[in-house]
Amino acid sequence: MNVRVAGIGMVFAAYLVGAVPFGLLFSKQIEGIDPRAKGSGNIGATNVLRVVGKRAAVLTLVCDVLKGGVPIAVSRTLGISEGMLLIVSLAVVLGHIFPVYLRFKGGKGVATAFGMFLVLSPQVAIIAFAFWLGSLLLSKYAAVGALTAFGALPFIAFYVAKEPVFILFASTISLLVCARHQDNIRRLLNGTEKEV
Repeated sequence: MNVRVAGIGMVFAAYLVGAVPFGLLFSKQIEGIDPRAKGSGNIGATNVLRVVGKRAAVLTLVCDVLKGGVPIAVSRTLGISEGMLLIVSLAVVLGHIFPVYLRFKGGKGVATAFGMFLVLSPQVAIIAFAFWLGSLLLSKYAAVGALTAFGALPFIAFYVAKEPVFILFASTISLLVCARHQDNIRRLLNGTEKEV
């Protein structure tokens, strides 16, 4: 198969895989609950934990991480160029945030982006995870952990790679994820955000 054709195919495949709403699927299967109708209305693991329970939340988290990483791993085995690999990586995150299956209203992209970076650049993922975990433990808020980790992402990318294209890519992911947390930011500012 032509590598360029394979790359284009993987961009579409990555988007469709990223768009699979595991939080919604597991919540409905396990408890018959639509997480979009309760809590923060998000399909991510944190809201699933709050409104459905640990089992559905763990399954959601694991599958959201996997769906972020698997398309990148497959793309690498196909010999896709690094430039096209970044486009595939962006597509999988966009799929989660703007899923075609849910009329483009999806999650915040935290777990999916982490899974993507775990395969794309493990060092970036591990450092970002340390920021996330430290901020979560100190603040007790999942949103603070996510905002800290993804706010630091461009600087982590600069520290690790020092490649302009990769830094631009990391900055784009940072903006996407942080923008999806605007409701959380408002709740943090007015004191209504719930702890984990």
